[in-house]
Amino acid sequence: MIRKTVQNVTEAMAGVKNDMTLMLGGFGLCGIPENAIAELVKLNVSGLTCISNNAGVDDFGLGLLLQKKQIKKMISSYVGENDEFERQMLSGELDVELIPQGTLAERCRAAQGGFPAIYTPAGYGTEVAEGKETREFNGKMYVLEHAFKADFAFVKAWKGDEAGNLIFKGTARNFNPCMCGAAKITVAEVEELLPAGSLDPDQIHIPGIFVQRIFQGKRYEKRIEQRTVRKK
Repeated sequence: MIRKTVQNVTEAMAGVKNDMTLMLGGFGLCGIPENAIAELVKLNVSGLTCISNNAGVDDFGLGLLLQKKQIKKMISSYVGENDEFERQMLSGELDVELIPQGTLAERCRAAQGGFPAIYTPAGYGTEVAEGKETREFNGKMYVLEHAFKADFAFVKAWKGDEAGNLIFKGTARNFNPCMCGAAKITVAEVEELLPAGSLDPDQIHIPGIFVQRIFQGKRYEKRIEQRTVRKK
């Protein structure tokens, strides 16, 4: 059995350097790789291109990297809740590429599956399609979008085993599965790390072949997850 466990987040981040392109799973603040982001802040790497659905908030998620101006370019779909992001974008300090959410997901999946590009109808006839190849299929126009090329993908799962198999919980699944295997190296942080063979094969969302490193994370805030109970 191939074991892909590393001892901690420091070991998991080996090889991360300035000017790299990183994928980071999550949606809003749900299911984000909190430990990996905190370590990126600590490493003080800069010039990063980050591919993520959103840019966190001012004091959490990718917002922590923006505080220290570690991100050079942000490729995302939604960025409306981060004041520092807005400031850097409007001042020209931050390069921003906004992509329709479905297209962002499919460009990740294309990279994951080894496809160089996809055709999508989203964005045809708008600024999104400017300078891109378009083609008609069955009377409908499509835009050619290239698969992403990333150095690392950082994802967060609920459970994982030593072989890298992953199970996501609820809506924390979001962008995490389609980013697994979509970069040269995929690093998974999990809430619970189990021996290989412990997970029910029918419950596994992502097989270990898509993951190169896995470790058990610590001190998850999970700001977006709230427990609501009925009053007695």
